[in-house]
Amino acid sequence: MKVYAVIMAGGVGSRFWPSSKEKTPKQLLKIFGENTLIQDTVERLKDIVNYEDIFIATNKLQKPEILNQLPQLPPENIICEPFGRNTAACIGLSAVILKAKAQDAVMITLPSDHLIRDIESFNKTLNSAIKFAYGSKGLVTIGIAPSRPETGYGYIQIDEKEIDTNIHRVFTFAEKPNYATAVRFLESGDFFWNSGMFIWRVDSILDEMKTHMSELYEGLQKIDMDLNTPEFEKTVVNVYGQLRNISIDYGIMEKSSNVYLTKGNFMWSDVGSWEEVYQLSEKDGEGNASKGNVFTDMTVDSLIFSPNKFTAAIGVENLIIINTDDALLVCRRDHSQDVRKVVDHLKINKLTEHL
Repeated sequence: MKVYAVIMAGGVGSRFWPSSKEKTPKQLLKIFGENTLIQDTVERLKDIVNYEDIFIATNKLQKPEILNQLPQLPPENIICEPFGRNTAACIGLSAVILKAKAQDAVMITLPSDHLIRDIESFNKTLNSAIKFAYGSKGLVTIGIAPSRPETGYGYIQIDEKEIDTNIHRVFTFAEKPNYATAVRFLESGDFFWNSGMFIWRVDSILDEMKTHMSELYEGLQKIDMDLNTPEFEKTVVNVYGQLRNISIDYGIMEKSSNVYLTKGNFMWSDVGSWEEVYQLSEKDGEGNASKGNVFTDMTVDSLIFSPNKFTAAIGVENLIIINTDDALLVCRRDHSQDVRKVVDHLKINKLTEHL
């Protein structure tokens, strides 16, 4: 049984402005510790997948820094999308490339910017999912037991009866809920956070695309015909120009009757905002989390992220302060989701030097 991993790394991470930029988005930043998020993602896989079998799906703008950060991966394993068309297209393109190597291979598909602790448990979960996906040809996702009524995640409802070791049939997918609905999901016990991590055979996911996303599948067939030819890049651009922007969740997972969930019993976060960074970081006696050369006085419950310059905060509370070489962000912690509005403003006003 051949196993490959595809790490999706094309996002911009607009909620992590001003540290996250188009060339160096969230996954390429050192937010926790001395490794970037994508470096940690690759290293988590080293006991399951050989480096030469790990692929990165990204874009040409981010490719140079990815090659710089991941010299252990073959340069030809960097898959460049011409532009973003969401996860269904990204996964489809990657599957076509892997099909040429081994069409019944298992394909682990992971985001590049998640924080996972307890690697031993993570590996155990992946290994059981790989075995089931290969034998059953099912689509497997990893669900995380909710620890709070979170409104920022999608949810998956399962049948609590196991059909294999830690494998459950999926009933429904639910979009990000309001708070009251999230409370009900938490209390029910059969809803899990959608981690965005998937395990399936290459031929299985392509068959599902043929059934549920025929336009995407037809485009992938054109790409497949020109694989390893001089026309490949041109064909990818032409096909992508005609594709709709659809996630794999909406395009396949919510429609297929062949979807299963394995419970991930490890600490997980998609690190979706600066507030999430604050919650996950070590704090001093005043409840402050900081990175870099930082001075605080009469400051409480705040995040100060300033890895490249000295920053002082005096007499403030519940703030996010992000200080980079060319921009400064100051906002209340409970407004961390609104940081993307700054990116929208910069784009509208063509202030590209700050993007």
